Amino acid sequence: MTAEKKRGQRKERIGIVVSDKMDKTRVVLVERLTQHPKYKKYVRRRKKFYAHDENNESRTGDLVRIVETRPLSKLKRWRIVEILRRAERLEG
Repeated sequence: MTAEKKRGQRKERIGIVVSDKMDKTRVVLVERLTQHPKYKKYVRRRKKFYAHDENNESRTGDLVRIVETRPLSKLKRWRIVEILRRAERLEG
């Protein structure tokens, strides 16, 4: 066996930042489509994840990629790895 340890694939999700009010923490909303078991209609499911953002780079409305990580606090189990698209900022 090789010296390096094999690690399982970490889960990845793509979602929109819905809150940036906390320090180094973002709330990311992830949507997915699932088919209803009986009626076969596609249903939109949403879930919020608390994600760690070390440099406070992301803002509300940004599209981000998050990955699973070790527990960082009571609710935080995800980390923001990249910002895919910045939100449109309104000047006013």
